[in-house]
Parts: sequence; structure tokens; C-alpha cells
Amino acid sequence: MKKEPSTTTVRIVTVALALAPPVLLYRAGWLTLQGLSAAQVREWVHEPLTAGFLAILAQTGLWLLWIFLTAAVTDHVYRRLASRMRWRYDLRLPRPVQAFAAAMLGSTAATSVALPALAQGHTASDSGSVPATPRGTGDTLTHDAPTPAPPMDYAAMTEPPDATTVFPRPAGPPNEPRKNTGDIAAARTSPRESVRVVAGDTLWDLAAEHLGGGSHWPEIYKLNRKHRQPDGRALTDPNVIRIGWKLTLPTPRAATPPTPHKNHHPDPGAPEPRGSEAKPPSAMPAPHPSPSGTTEPSTPRESAEDAPSGSGTAREQSDRAGGIALPTQAWISLGLAAAIASTAALAGLQRRRHARLTFALPGTAERPAPEFLSRISATANQAERSDRTSPAVGVDASAAEISLFDLPGPGLALHGDGTIAAARAVLAATLTAGTTDTAATRPVVVTTADLLAQLLPHGAPAVGLDPDGTAYDGERLIVLADTAAAVTHAEEEMIGRRRLLDSFDVATVADLNARTDHAEHQPPYVLLIDSIPGYAARIHAIAAHRAVLDLHPVLLGQHEGIPTVEITADGTVTNDAPYPMARTSTLSADDLAAVLALLTETLARPEAGIDIDDTLTETPPAAAPPERREPVPARPTGAATLVRLQVLGPVTVTTDAGSVRTGMRSGSYATLAVLAAHPAGRTLDQLAADLHPNADPAAAVKRVRTDINTARKVLRIETGHHEHMFIVYDPATSRYRLDPETITVDLWQMLTAIDQATTTDDDAAMLTALRQATQLYAGDFAEGHDHLWATDYATSYRHQILTAYARIAEILEPDHPDQAVAALERAADLDPVNEELYQRIMRIHGRQQRPDAVRRTLRRLEERLADLGDAEPSQATRRVAERQLRPAGAVPGGRP
Repeated sequence: MKKEPSTTTVRIVTVALALAPPVLLYRAGWLTLQGLSAAQVREWVHEPLTAGFLAILAQTGLWLLWIFLTAAVTDHVYRRLASRMRWRYDLRLPRPVQAFAAAMLGSTAATSVALPALAQGHTASDSGSVPATPRGTGDTLTHDAPTPAPPMDYAAMTEPPDATTVFPRPAGPPNEPRKNTGDIAAARTSPRESVRVVAGDTLWDLAAEHLGGGSHWPEIYKLNRKHRQPDGRALTDPNVIRIGWKLTLPTPRAATPPTPHKNHHPDPGAPEPRGSEAKPPSAMPAPHPSPSGTTEPSTPRESAEDAPSGSGTAREQSDRAGGIALPTQAWISLGLAAAIASTAALAGLQRRRHARLTFALPGTAERPAPEFLSRISATANQAERSDRTSPAVGVDASAAEISLFDLPGPGLALHGDGTIAAARAVLAATLTAGTTDTAATRPVVVTTADLLAQLLPHGAPAVGLDPDGTAYDGERLIVLADTAAAVTHAEEEMIGRRRLLDSFDVATVADLNARTDHAEHQPPYVLLIDSIPGYAARIHAIAAHRAVLDLHPVLLGQHEGIPTVEITADGTVTNDAPYPMARTSTLSADDLAAVLALLTETLARPEAGIDIDDTLTETPPAAAPPERREPVPARPTGAATLVRLQVLGPVTVTTDAGSVRTGMRSGSYATLAVLAAHPAGRTLDQLAADLHPNADPAAAVKRVRTDINTARKVLRIETGHHEHMFIVYDPATSRYRLDPETITVDLWQMLTAIDQATTTDDDAAMLTALRQATQLYAGDFAEGHDHLWATDYATSYRHQILTAYARIAEILEPDHPDQAVAALERAADLDPVNEELYQRIMRIHGRQQRPDAVRRTLRRLEERLADLGDAEPSQATRRVAERQLRPAGAVPGGRP
């Protein structure tokens, strides 16, 4: 078996070769160079190929080679000394000299390695065969079939590489087998909790070898980040680790068997067994009586911080990296989630515009929001995007947002199993971009009827986005008959924009839009069509003007000349060549239909509206709470409790000692708010789904347990009553609820007052109860919590208080019209877009013969609706204003 020389032998031979030239030259007497006369120089110029001239050239070349070799050896010796002595000055050769020296050192080392083998005279070429050695064993290298080189990592090239630099691939598994495993195992001499980096190591490989999976590489990176290494450097880039570094490994975790998912969870309030009474983990702890008299199962306290950061499967971790996994198995980036959440919020405001304020409405259910919207709303606030008018269609390798308009090349071609799902996301991202901007600046999409039918659910009616609400074809989504018509439309747009640029003598559409002396804004234009070879030349002509004219072709299928993105079913980009986007957003057909339905509600179009004087014939959907209201615990007025919980406005907790400001977790406040909205209680699973919809279910339950334990502990300390639970557990229903005997909730008091007002016929008693309800309303429910459950209940309770103000105005108007107007204006401050409030205010001003006040009220409504995508007051609201502006008695028998 061939034996390779050791590293020490190679270094000795290298030093010997570096010192040999000057010694030999000195012995031969060639170290001195005689002076050159002017005559010799002229002779060499006229006749250069002389023996003397060639000798001088050879000597000069040899001296240069020796200088480069000596510099490389010196640099290597210096690095070794620096790593041993832990000091270093960053000395670097000029870049050309550095490259040449590295090449010379490598050539010398290779030559020295080959010398012993040649001396033995027994090589593979001599024997005609290669000794068979199992892969990954022994001390020799294994020579496998050549594998394609991995894509170049440009992030790792920001620092000039040196002889000790290793470039790992933390984003995925290695593309080639590990080599020299025998040498690597021998080189690791440090304890198990740390490892020394050797040639060929990557963070992925170290995680796979020691932590059970390469996906745990971020744990090694976080643990060793910015820790000083023996060579004076520190780990700051996961793509760069160096030979000789000592990396600390996380403590290996023991695998835990999966716990069956149940609706019933034991209560976290029981103490943990201690001392000799502790039972083995397999034993079921015995229940113990709680202070409230109910028997609760006991379980050790668990904290969310105890859960491993990498909880969940690798797929779940990947889904949570820069995006949201939807219930339909789709995945969207945080940028697209933020755009959809903004659209949903705007749609909610539009619904609030037309909500009727009829007192004592029956408790019917509101139309439920799309299922995926809860996950989106819970996570969309994490997306911090500088440009929300640009469609976010995916993320790069570092989970940063990628815009459709920032992708390289003349356009984008989608290919693979995820093509249709990615196309849906492109359409949704483009249409939801810039939701709060004016319509003229928002992107336009042109597509075909056949393609749109593929993107939507089978048989779904294509209605909603046009001004009449009868089709998806509108100003921002233009649906044409076929690909030929779509390409022709894009060509006409290209010609028109080019003429505008020539007319105004500007270079790009962006320059044109920056001016104020042209007719209209030119929005971004997206052409979403199938890739058909017959239209290739015309599409290329359009794509060539992408940057100048803001035209963006997106093709479904491979297309020559346009970058093609290979997409898997989950949106992962699998291109062989480097591409900025690592994963694209994907949507299901139902998800896209839900997004288009939201967009339909946000469109600014002329609306008939509802006249306040029209008879209410049906219950408007926005007037009822999101689900039938649970009965509120009855409590005598003025009865004192240990704790006062305020959820109308910011969530606060107060005791006799004052406001609770320390010790309470933010999750505990959210848990208290949810339980306040559900007086009958919630199970752990329901609480986890409300508060942490995107988290791993097991981890979410642990966090809720911790929040409940923290709330109980803080309340016991603040009140001094350790015998109370405050949050009680009902074993019959497996629910947790607030204890009405120890906690007073302002929301419950407000709802009780409204209930009292609806059950009395006495206007004075009704007015007293309604004023009490309005005084208790200090702000939106759970203000500051942007979960979907919080915004839904905030909308419901806000609407109930608006109806209370409207009823107060009706009672006060005959004798105190100014007080009635003040009550309605207070309600308009709470909900500035509800048109019925302004109709009521204008009607009172009209009855009091105040035309200027009527005009001011209508103008204030116009200003507030302008923020809803250029919306305008409905025709019904304008009719109310016109009636109040007519001279008294001008229309006999007309409505006031």
C-alpha cells in the first residue's frame, strides 16, 4: 500500500527547497552580478539572443521565483507562530504576488509529496492497477467519479481566502461524500463537547456528525459566534470556518417519543414532586385537590424556554424561515403575508363603512374570515419591508424578501411541479402590492382567461374586480381571450410608453413618473401568460425593454432567453446555476380566490350605500359579533374583588396595591385577554391556536402553560392571597376560565350594562346604562395585540359601543340636540369611516337649520374615506346631505 509523506516531511522539504537556491548560487559564485555598461545594453538591444543576455534573464527569473517562494514560506511560518502565540498583525501580500506565491507553494508541496513515491518505484501506473480501498476508510484519499462543482458562494468571497479557509454549505446537505474520515477522526483530540476544524469540514457536516442532522448547523454557529479563536479571528460568517479552530458543540438532546395530540391537557398549576417523593417519569402523578375544590391533574411545570429552539421537523423549520406555512400546504413569504394582511385590514374598514347602527340587534354570526388569514395576521407584522409597492414573490438564501421587479434578466420563466402554485402567488403579490396607495401607482397584471381558470378553483365564478363586480377583468387585472391578445396588448403598451419617453425626452418610465407635467402615471406592468414558442420573438422584444419601460413578463414554462426558475411543489428553487431567489411563495386555488375576494371589497367604486331613513330589512353581516356571545358572569354592581382586569384599551391588571407592572409576561396578558373574551373558558388547545397559530402545537401548549403559571404566581404575590387560583380549571370541560369571584373584567361590566339597556323600556334607565357602557370603553379590545382573534373582537365590541352612542343620540336629540351631536362625534372618533354616523350628524344639523355644519360633516367624511384607496361617500350619504341642505318647506311632504 502506498504511504503518503507526513505533514512535517512536506514542510521540511519545502523549507529546504526555499533555502537551496541561495546556497547553491553562493557556492557557485553567482550571487554577485557584474555591472552592465552602456555598450552591453545597446548590443543586447540590437542583438538580444546572445548567451549573456539569456543568462541574465534566467538568473533574474530564478531570483524572482525564489523571492516568491520565500515570501510564501515566511507568510506560512508567521501564521503558525501567530496561532501558537495568539497575536497577529494582518499582513497581506499584493493580490498578484499572493496568487503567484500560493501557486508556487502548492507546486512545491505537490512535488515533495511525489518524491518518496517515485523513490520507492512502486506506483499505480507501474503496476497497472489501483489498490482497492473502501470509501472513507484508511489513510488514503478515495477517488470517486467526478461530481459537478457546487455553485460559487459569492458571500464567502468577500474576504480573500487563505490556506486555512474552509467554505461550508450550511443551507443544505453536502453535494459530495466526506473524505479522509480516518485522518479527521484522528485529528479531533478535544473532548466531545468541542471539536477541532480540519480540512473539508463544514458546519453542516459537523452538525450531521455530532448533533444527528445537518439542519442543526445554526446551533453551532450561534454558540460559537464572535468567540475568539487561537489565530485571533472569530466566527462571524457561517460560510467561513478555518482549519485549527475549536468549535464548542451544543449539548446533545435525548430523543423524546411523540405525545398523542389530545384535547385534554393537565393543569399546569400543580407543584413539581421533590425529594424522595419524586416518581419516575413513566409514573402518572396522582391528582390533588385545588383550592377551589375541584380535582386537577398534576403535571410538572414546563416553560417555553425549556423547549428546544429547533422544535418541529426540518420541514417546519424551513417553512418558518422567512415565511408562513398555510393550512392548504402552501407557503408564502413574510412580505406577501404583510401585503395580504394589509388588504384584509382595508377590506375590514370597507365593511365598517356600511355597518348599520341599529340597537339591540339579534346575535347572528358574522361571515368567517378565510382560514389562512389567521396565520397570516399573526406573523405578518414581522415583515419589515422598505417598499410595499413592490410584489414580494419569494426569499433568498438568507430569508430576505425578493421582489418580482428586482429579479435579474429580462423577465421570469417558471418551470417545475410548483409552477401553477407560484404563478398564483405572483398574481396575488402583484395585486396586493401597495394596497393603501393610490390606484394609479399600483401594478397592473395582464393575463388570459384560460390561465386564470387554471389558477382559480374549478368552476369558481370569475367575478369581483371590475367596476360593476361582474368579472375579475378590471383596471388592475386585465383578462384577455388568449395569449395572442395578451402579447398584442403588451406590445401596444410598450409602443405607447416609448412614445411618452420620446415626447418628454426622458430615459426611463421612472424618470417620467417623477415629473409632474405629464398626463398620467405609468404603473408597473406584469404580463402573466403561458410560454408559447410561436410568440418567442415578440416576447423577447417586450422583455428587452423591461428595465426602461417597467414591463415585466412572467411566463409559465421554459423559455429561451429568459431566466427559468425550476420550482418544486413546495416552492423551493432548484436551479443548477446560482439564482437570487431560493424559495418562491406558493398559493392554492382556494387561497387565491380568497385573496381576490378581499381585493374586491377594497376597490374604490361608486356605491349606492344605505340611507339612514331606509327601513332596515335584514341584519347586516358586520353588525354582529364573530360568534354567539357567551353569557357574562353576573355580579352585583360595586362588588369588590381582589383583581381588576382591563381589556378595553391596553391590557392592564390592577390590585388594591396598584397596577401590576413587573413579573407578568406579555403572553400572560394575552392569555388573560382571550379568557376575558370567553367567560365560559378555553381549552389549552384553543388557547394555543388563538395565541400561537404558527408555532409547533406542543411548544405552543407549553408556552400557554407557562403564561398561566406566571399569571397565577404574580396575582398571588400582588394580592397576598396564595389560596386563590384566579385562573380556574374545569375538569369536566378541560377548560381554563377567569374566576369571577376574584377578578373583575371591564369588558364584562360593559356588556352587562348594554344588556340592561336592551331589556328596559324606560329611556332614563336606558340612558344611564348606556352612558355607563360608554364610560367603560377606554379603547379597542386588547389594544396592541394584532392577532386575528383580537382584531375580530375589537371590531365587534367597537360596533356595540357605536350602537350605544347612536341610541344615546336618539334619546337626547329632542331636548338636547347639541349633546346628541357630541355623542355621535365621539363615536365618529372611534370609527372614522362609518357612514351612518355622519348621516345621523348631518340629519341633526339639517333639522337645526345648520347648512354649514352639514357641509363640514360631509367634507370631513370625504377626507377620512380618501385614505381607503380613494374611496368616496356613497350615493345614499350624498342624498342625505342634499336633503338637509334644502330650504325648509321647499319639498312638501319630503323626508327631513
